[in-house]
Amino acid sequence: MSESTGTPTRAASPLAARVHGTVRIVGAGLLGSSIGHALSSRGVDVCLDDASPSQLRLAIDYGAGRRPRPDDDPSLIVVAVPPDVTADVIERELLQHPDAVVTDVASVKLEPLRTLQGRGIDLTHYIGSHPLAGRERGGAISARADIFVGRPWVVCRDEQTSAADLALVEGLALELGATPVEMTPEDHDRAVALVSHVPQLIASLLAGRFVDAPDGSLRLAGQGVRDTTRIAASAPELWVQILGANAEPVVDVLDALAADLSSVAAALRDPEAPGSRRAVADTIRRGNDGVERLPGKHGQNRRFEQVVVMVDDTPGQLGRLFGELGELEVNVEDLRLEHSPGAQFGLAEISVVPSALRRAVDGLEARGWKIASTTND
Repeated sequence: MSESTGTPTRAASPLAARVHGTVRIVGAGLLGSSIGHALSSRGVDVCLDDASPSQLRLAIDYGAGRRPRPDDDPSLIVVAVPPDVTADVIERELLQHPDAVVTDVASVKLEPLRTLQGRGIDLTHYIGSHPLAGRERGGAISARADIFVGRPWVVCRDEQTSAADLALVEGLALELGATPVEMTPEDHDRAVALVSHVPQLIASLLAGRFVDAPDGSLRLAGQGVRDTTRIAASAPELWVQILGANAEPVVDVLDALAADLSSVAAALRDPEAPGSRRAVADTIRRGNDGVERLPGKHGQNRRFEQVVVMVDDTPGQLGRLFGELGELEVNVEDLRLEHSPGAQFGLAEISVVPSALRRAVDGLEARGWKIASTTND
């Protein structure tokens, strides 16, 4: 496979910036239906197929595409099925549609590739890919055309991949508002183990501690713990397959994390011992440094400042806040809302570029908004 760059691919040609012909989507769940909605809204002919007749009917009823026809001649096939059957479906589609380009959107890339290679399948027209997008709830009913906008879409090409085939898969990503990123399957699987698969386990483990917690403790939960455990609502059946298919890279990260946890626990067992406080401080500081490296809006590694505004829990207040920020020429880079139980107001944490912080604070206060805190407090 090609060497990983970890950066967006070259600018696409006009041909690569659009999807042409019929697109066949196998799997009418969240990702398959979302791709169908996005392409159908752009006038692309989308035919859907799914092993579940009821899932297929639901996706079609919602407008994600049409039923397959015997005379379908797709130019592109997107396999969007669970990981444990991904290789089987890719093999079937390559054999049934030898002139089509086949891609899949499974969250693990190396295992299906090795399975297909082991079977001796001609993979000339196969390109593995993976959009880094999704929701906590799956199924056609949760599908949305905009979930790929601004998200990375990994494309795993090799030296056998033709320019035309690559353009079609990259064009799919670009048409849906995603950013194509070329990586090898090995690099992809190591990356998602760190930024997707282990975070899922950590969120689930932490949320699992709530099961036997006293009700009084859970009433104290704020936005921080909700943010930390949001993805714990994911489907166990799917994640058993994903984690099993990417076990080795996941275990590597878990082992390193377990060592970090042991070090912090040892320091906290005797907080007054020499070096204990430094160990805890270094752990928090390293987390600060890691968060700073996460790409923000438009994929930029850019630091923003935060201003927290108290917003009355009445209709129209949030819209008024955005409107007045617009009048102040302050762009909202990110937003997080928090409601305290029983309170008649919410807290809107707004991220802005550092140069706009003072203008936002002074302007909002002059318009009667109460500022709860800022980054500099």
